[in-house]
Amino acid sequence: MPLSRSSIDQWEVLAAVVDAGGFAQAAQALHKSQSAVSYAVAQLQQALGVRLLRMEGRRAVLTPAGAELLRRSRGVVEQFTRLEALARAIDRGWESELALVIDASFPQALLLGILAELRASCPHTTVSLADAVLSGAEEAIVEAAADVVVTTRVPQGWLGDWLMDVEMIAVSSPAHPLQGLQRTLTLEDLAQHTQVVVRDSGRLHPRDEGWLGAPHRWTVASLEASHAAVRAGLAYAWLPAHGVEEDIAGGRLKALPLAVGGTRRMSLYVVLVKGETAGPAARKTVELLQRHLPPSRQASIS
Repeated sequence: MPLSRSSIDQWEVLAAVVDAGGFAQAAQALHKSQSAVSYAVAQLQQALGVRLLRMEGRRAVLTPAGAELLRRSRGVVEQFTRLEALARAIDRGWESELALVIDASFPQALLLGILAELRASCPHTTVSLADAVLSGAEEAIVEAAADVVVTTRVPQGWLGDWLMDVEMIAVSSPAHPLQGLQRTLTLEDLAQHTQVVVRDSGRLHPRDEGWLGAPHRWTVASLEASHAAVRAGLAYAWLPAHGVEEDIAGGRLKALPLAVGGTRRMSLYVVLVKGETAGPAARKTVELLQRHLPPSRQASIS
């Protein structure tokens, strides 16, 4: 493969001349001498065999060929800059990739805030984020398919830190027949209607949680799909309280008046899968997960 005739530095100088409006201005912006700037542009034009700039008075203006080549070079320069930054990050020990598996019941608004701060801390680490339901998170731990996992259960032989309890609440649309009974509900009442549940994302040891005594049951792939089915009046479900509080306040959903079991708490734990060999980005993620939770987390997140 032939070596490049031009350098990244030469293209950066050309961009500075155009952006600053002249050689003297570019020299000042780059903290170089004007002769060094002029020489870099001249060498670039000679290497390419193409005239890139013409002078209009004291202002350097791109030729049509120069405009096209500079436009394309900006993306190359940006990629090269990122490559160098990535190399420095790897040299400091930051992982180039970070895999996160987060239980679907974890509050999304909280997660987005954590991810935003994580990006600021390690901007050159590529993050792979996947959600999990029930045993799916446990499998990610056992199979070492992720660096950090938030799970409802810590598999045997692994250590995890408790993060919080999520309150699950039985809800339906206000127009659902169960709400029309206008009394305290029993399990027999629930058994007459359709329950929607979220499919366990695990493959090895899938499990069910919550009331599953309804003979009519829909199984969906996500909490979002379950939420939508309940709002549409098609079924009832136990959903995270933090995800339905606005719908309840707005009258789009209503808690089921169950005599027993209308709410339950589900604990979430964070597992640093690689333990002592985990990299700084994985450790930073765990620290952020713990730090971003409100002081009242010892009670619950509802």
